[in-house]
Amino acid sequence: MKNKIVLITGATSGIGKQTAISLAKMGATVIITGRNKQSGEAALTEIKQQTGNPKVELLLADISFSAGITELVKQFETKFDHLDVLINNAGLAASERKLNPEGVEMNFATNVLAPFKLITLLLPLLQKSTSPRIITLMGGDLPKEIEMDNLQAQKYFNGLNYYSQSKLVMMAMMYEYAERFKGQKITLNVCYPGQASTNMTQGVTAEMLPFPFRLLFPIFKYFVRPDNGKSAEKASRSSVFLASSPNVEDKTQLYFDKKVKQTPWPTAVLNIENRKTIWEMVVALSKK
Repeated sequence: MKNKIVLITGATSGIGKQTAISLAKMGATVIITGRNKQSGEAALTEIKQQTGNPKVELLLADISFSAGITELVKQFETKFDHLDVLINNAGLAASERKLNPEGVEMNFATNVLAPFKLITLLLPLLQKSTSPRIITLMGGDLPKEIEMDNLQAQKYFNGLNYYSQSKLVMMAMMYEYAERFKGQKITLNVCYPGQASTNMTQGVTAEMLPFPFRLLFPIFKYFVRPDNGKSAEKASRSSVFLASSPNVEDKTQLYFDKKVKQTPWPTAVLNIENRKTIWEMVVALSKK
């Protein structure tokens, strides 16, 4: 990974930070993003100390709305003339339905719209790389179907179930983007990191769980208790592999599980009509 430039969103804690540590240890120039200056600078110092790599930088931006994404890309462009690896790691599991400043539901804006717009805006810099890679992380237990009439929870919002819905929609977008990249040198793959103790999982409340599972909430909290990054480090394996391994240098439109094994895409993602409808909607929203 020496001489490679890697941009990782939401990498000031959790799986993103562990991914940054692993890639920095390999010699990559790693740019992490976050919203909070204090926690971002603390993460920056920690990554540099743990890896001995001074080529780690922090960009502050809120990617839950389009203007924040545009600002992040502008910051990156002032420092770098190309991008080798983009890792869409940032995610959001909101406890209730909220809209961002542009009127987009927050889960949808962060988990679906942000990866799409980042790829689109960074495409010219990715195309300057000799071997550009895009990796997007999904999460949660995936539902079997995409609720096409509830893409922004406009009909109802049901906590973690809607978070999982937004991640399934994101996978459909990434599959479609990879389809459109075919014949180009850019690879685009998705991975599931598995369960880990992160700020997001620790922030889950009982009310966010489906009603039958709320009695099991203490067990859930036990498994996501703070563990000094051990589970997050394990959960970062697939994204690190897809970002660095020569075995997937020319492989695209793949889905990897938490054991770093290729696995079939969900059936709902393979529905062409669903992907077309979602693509058109996201393109329209990204122009706000």
